[in-house]
Amino acid sequence: MIEVEVVFALPDKATTLRVEIPKGSTAEEAVLKSGIVDKCPEIDMANLTLGVWNRTCKLDTELKQGDRVEIYRPLIADPKEARRRRAEKAKEEGRANKVTGGKVKE
Repeated sequence: MIEVEVVFALPDKATTLRVEIPKGSTAEEAVLKSGIVDKCPEIDMANLTLGVWNRTCKLDTELKQGDRVEIYRPLIADPKEARRRRAEKAKEEGRANKVTGGKVKE
């Protein structure tokens, strides 16, 4: 048996559970065995995105002793689109050089 941590965070709180699982268990199995889905109804098991120690992983990733399985929420905004909007705003305000490192993109 190995012990791992399963974590799910919201902006205002985080839930962390330790779970003992058989050696060779997957990230998805750890999430199910932990019971975190019952404690956090916001978790969408149909669209589950997981990571181990801040690195995205597949559901069938085999875990090791002490791993931290993180359940990721869907992104609210596309990071590329958000950066593009910030750069446009900076250009309008005359501070494009600070945001884009001296490059003004059209």
